[in-house]
Amino acid sequence: MPRNRTALVTGAEGFIGSHLVRFLQGEGWDVIGSYRLHSSKSFPEAKNLRFVQCDLSNGQRVTRLFDEHQPTHVFHLGAQSLPTLSWTDPVETFNANVMGSLYLLEAARHMKRPPVVVSACSSAEYGNVPPSAIPVKEDQPLQPLHPYGISKVCLDLLAREYFLDFKVPTVNIRLFNTTGPGKTSDAPSDFVRQLVRIKKGLQKPVIEVGNLKPRRAFLDVNDTVRGFYLAALKGKHGEAYNLCASRTWEIGEMLGMAMRRSGVKAEIRIAKRLLRPSDEKVIFGDTKKIRRDTGWKPLRTLDQTIASMLSYWESAL
Repeated sequence: MPRNRTALVTGAEGFIGSHLVRFLQGEGWDVIGSYRLHSSKSFPEAKNLRFVQCDLSNGQRVTRLFDEHQPTHVFHLGAQSLPTLSWTDPVETFNANVMGSLYLLEAARHMKRPPVVVSACSSAEYGNVPPSAIPVKEDQPLQPLHPYGISKVCLDLLAREYFLDFKVPTVNIRLFNTTGPGKTSDAPSDFVRQLVRIKKGLQKPVIEVGNLKPRRAFLDVNDTVRGFYLAALKGKHGEAYNLCASRTWEIGEMLGMAMRRSGVKAEIRIAKRLLRPSDEKVIFGDTKKIRRDTGWKPLRTLDQTIASMLSYWESAL
């Protein structure tokens, strides 16, 4: 492998970003981790890793970052990533996700040799998909249901346009549900965290849950970052790829799996605050395209993922 591969990872302090930084370090790449507010302190110092502060909505700062570090590859994960927050503050969501992405693509465009830009797009771009179209393919119409999903459609289209018009080698990853050690605010991590708290006597043996009927395909974060990596090396420029687990599980099945793994018995109680006005019955993406073009496939089972999450929370709580 050439020694001159330098990756800029935006959103390096986030869940997926921090795992990706570790993965690229392990592959021997020089890594620049860009963060908005505060740097992650969980990384050991290494000669091939630097953290730099950069608010992506500051175009001049983004340009300086590219000029200074001359990345060969950019993994663009920095974003306002909460759909619920995008309703309460759509302006900030668009400022971060659309303008921030535009400044990044402009900086890449004006480099003497533009880097490969792999952007974290989202399954939220598809919106409600009819049962006949599941697992959803990349050519499904994009009809997002909230400002966050719309902002990711904007990124998707911008990146494609910068490839077509300016020859910036872009690849878009439409990411479906992903989880693993360090994840918060999704069903598996919430279940596992509550089970560990019960095991340690930190809460009563009651697990509060929302709707347990929807089916989701949760991808292990280690498979996720490997997907981004292979997309950077082998993905076709200007293309979008679904990245998703290979099967769905009912949310309730995931809870049962976590309870068996933990050995904890608890009452399961529906909490109204955890119920959403509406839930998609199934969220599941077709991954034939990324498998064909890059050779990627998920390697970890959901049971293995839950086991790693239990270990994480047992040491973190």
